[in-house]
Amino acid sequence: MKSTLLALFLAAAAATSATAQSQGDLTFGFGLGSVMPKSGNGTLAGGRASIGDDLRPTITAEYFIRDNLGIELLAATPFEHSINIAGVGYAGTTKHLPPTLSLNYHFPTNSPWKPYVGAGLNYTAFFEEESPLGTLELDDSFGVSLQIGLDYEFENGSALRANLRWIDIDSDVSLNGAPIGKAEIDPYVVNLAYVVRF
Repeated sequence: MKSTLLALFLAAAAATSATAQSQGDLTFGFGLGSVMPKSGNGTLAGGRASIGDDLRPTITAEYFIRDNLGIELLAATPFEHSINIAGVGYAGTTKHLPPTLSLNYHFPTNSPWKPYVGAGLNYTAFFEEESPLGTLELDDSFGVSLQIGLDYEFENGSALRANLRWIDIDSDVSLNGAPIGKAEIDPYVVNLAYVVRF
């Protein structure tokens, strides 16, 4: 998936320039996002942690402050992840919301293919932790976010979008009030969406 997105992005970026988005445009994207934590999520309670994937609806809003330059907010319904610890097994679940604010540059092309890149900040709020081991808590996280994306634009200005995002998410974890380590989640987020422009 990542190699395919990158190949499409590079091919589209080579196209001849033309304005893709105009200052003052506003877009909304409605789609599905898969949060896929990296392999190896740190050490919790002395064992290697493993945090599962999840798929949820997403929405983005992007306002163009200049031609081809937009500020985007990513939101979603709550993601839920299972937590396993080597030597312990199933250790619980947590839900989180990962609102992410990015500055995106959309490459102008003379093609319906519109690639873009972005960077920004993520805030991840964890809640409704549950564990058979006791009271599990994950601290909220601030971190950077990077993304590449590709739109296929229709004549009416709407588009189909695929993008790949990496988010720096690290959370201090406690069990029954005692620290047990840091969860190094650092997921890739793959999102497919339909985007409308106003």
